[in-house]
Amino acid sequence: MLAATPLIDSDHPDVVAFAARHAQGEDTRARAVALYGAVRDGFRYDPYRIDLSPQGMRASSVLATGHGWCVPKAALLTAAARAAGIPARIGFADVRNHLSTARMRQVMQTDLFVWHGYSELLIDGAWVKATPAFNIELCDRFGLLPLDFDGRSDSLYHPFDRAGQRHMEYVHQRGSFDELPLQQLAADFARIYPGLAAAADADFAADVARETGAAR
Repeated sequence: MLAATPLIDSDHPDVVAFAARHAQGEDTRARAVALYGAVRDGFRYDPYRIDLSPQGMRASSVLATGHGWCVPKAALLTAAARAAGIPARIGFADVRNHLSTARMRQVMQTDLFVWHGYSELLIDGAWVKATPAFNIELCDRFGLLPLDFDGRSDSLYHPFDRAGQRHMEYVHQRGSFDELPLQQLAADFARIYPGLAAAADADFAADVARETGAAR
């Protein structure tokens, strides 16, 4: 699980350079934690701009655009870990998201997010889950507990936010993969979220700022 794939393109020059720059530390765990922080906070989470083409879903696309939603950001962490010599794969679960923007709820017509992506890294002989989706600024705005990663315990979404309200509920584990199963993911998105493209030209950061500002 160190080999590059078409979508988890750990051999892409930009991914290799990113891994070399950020995978710093005295051991595998420290390097993995450093990579996690670089992906989580270095790239803005944006669930509006979902490009399900192979080009749009490659790990290296996050480096090119500076943003991504949960699946491409997990692909980047997976690819960067492989480039740093850490065996990695991409995992998926269906989650019930209790906090999102009004536009997202209108477009999706459900609070069930299928094919939520995270990474699994092999550290000291054990597979550990890491979820680098929500950057720290977004967590602060929405009142979410940031997801930290110590390389020992699974880093999965908190069930409640800072105020004790429901946040995220895992309802189905889809397993882990060496390559991103894009064909199946895209087919499910087209079936479950037929109106998803309506949010593509909207500004997620502006929506978050407006809604969280109004809440204060």
